[in-house]
Amino acid sequence: MRLGVGLPVAASAAELRDQVELAVAADGLGYDVVWAPEAYGADAVSVLATIAARTRHIGIGSGVLQIPGRTPALAAMTAASLDALSRGRFRLGLGVSGPQVSEGWHGVRFADPLGRTSEYVQIVRDALARRRVTAGGRHFTLPLPDGLGKSLVLGLQTERARIPIYLAAVGPKNLELTGRVADGWLGIFFDGEHGAAQVAAIRDAAADAGRDAGAIDIAVQVPVSLADDAITAAARVRPYAALYIGGMGARKANFYHRIAASMGYRAAADLVQERFLARDYAGAAAAVPQEFLERTCLLGNEQQVAAGLRRLLDAGITTANLNPVSLPLPEQQRALGSVMRIARATGVLG
Repeated sequence: MRLGVGLPVAASAAELRDQVELAVAADGLGYDVVWAPEAYGADAVSVLATIAARTRHIGIGSGVLQIPGRTPALAAMTAASLDALSRGRFRLGLGVSGPQVSEGWHGVRFADPLGRTSEYVQIVRDALARRRVTAGGRHFTLPLPDGLGKSLVLGLQTERARIPIYLAAVGPKNLELTGRVADGWLGIFFDGEHGAAQVAAIRDAAADAGRDAGAIDIAVQVPVSLADDAITAAARVRPYAALYIGGMGARKANFYHRIAASMGYRAAADLVQERFLARDYAGAAAAVPQEFLERTCLLGNEQQVAAGLRRLLDAGITTANLNPVSLPLPEQQRALGSVMRIARATGVLG
């Protein structure tokens, strides 16, 4: 298993600059990859370009570029540019986001996300392979049939013949699509027991498509908080979990709420959502079940964190992307150093 970093979402200019410093620290500590998030604040591309200029070894990934926010051709151009500037270190993470962001921020209907993603990935693949790009699907038509456009080839000689594409997927059909077309999966709120079916769905779909199932990177974002005990550690990640379960999506279209519900916490997830949407953020955080956090995060002392890393390895995770949420930069850096030391001592790195 490899260790990566899932950068916390920045809420201010200072926090955005801290993302870069955290990535520089992770590069020095030997982390494999750093993923820059994108919601409706900072864009991931600017952050990754800055990180590429400040680091030498660590991989850089978009976690994720929002499909409704960019044409597939622009996503391919961006991927080719970042890969060239980083000398072959870029990984293209893609996701359809949710209806609130897609329709409320980008003005793109959240319809047929599975079909849109499938067409999008194919166009990106064709463009990055420097094939002449054409498309005639439900969502994308290239070139337009009634204008002056022509089928084009990416005008930049790429650093690599194939840039890895990762998909952020939750539902069973999206997991199957990941297995069929992607090089990696970006999961969130992963639990070994519940997540075994997710990993199997991806690998089975890859095998059915004639692909090497073992080559797909099963990468999950894991909040981390070190303390003398798991309860104290969990207090730091509660606001993060409440934001996702309660506020990252509409009441009837929140994928993270569905994850918690599918793990057996439907009543608690409903309460978190009710309180969050009523702007009782402290109450929402308090309603996140301790057990849910212990199953999906690395919490507590060194022995508890070591046990959590072993559980991820046993569940088939190939990259654990640590997210040191709700901490100032010096503590984030120390947390990354501590977990890397624990991982090496535990023998989970491969």
